[in-house]
Amino acid sequence: MENNFTKIMSSRTDEELIKIVTVDSGKYQELAVEIAKKEIELRNIDETKFKAISEKVEVQKQKLENVENNSVSSLIRFVNFLFDFIVIFILYGMIVSNFEQFLNLTSKTELIIYRMGGLVLFFAIYYIPLEHKYQKTLGKIITKTKVVNLKGEKAELGDIISRTFCRLIPFDRFSFFFTRNGFHDAISKTKVIKDN
Repeated sequence: MENNFTKIMSSRTDEELIKIVTVDSGKYQELAVEIAKKEIELRNIDETKFKAISEKVEVQKQKLENVENNSVSSLIRFVNFLFDFIVIFILYGMIVSNFEQFLNLTSKTELIIYRMGGLVLFFAIYYIPLEHKYQKTLGKIITKTKVVNLKGEKAELGDIISRTFCRLIPFDRFSFFFTRNGFHDAISKTKVIKDN
């Protein structure tokens, strides 16, 4: 067992080792922590570097705890959804129905495809620019919340695009009643937190 831990710890970065012996020591077996300490000694990591990395790791831990502590409830998430849903459908109804008059849609299938495509397009046009640039939609402005990545930082464009299209997963809205983060948060690795 000791040889396995030695092999594993020798492949870790200095930062990972310091994290193991400081903030994450409770997550590891005692033997693993001891071997990590030995590896730090073998690498001759000086006290200044150790202290700098320890402080950086502690700041990261604080950020993660802050994100977790400021995550909003399912009720607030539902209120966000309700406001955004209303806005999207008002705009959708006004614009898509007016365009229908100018299109020569000859069958119900064409009409359904047009309406579903229009709805997906409206979702993308509404959510992606607002959540990427401002971290908020109109619903989030009202509830004073915002979208962040799991580190508590502004989410990347790819994360927001993923988040937006994951909203189209059937039962996504109901997933918030079973977990604190629904499908579109879990898959895109984002969270909605209070905007302090």
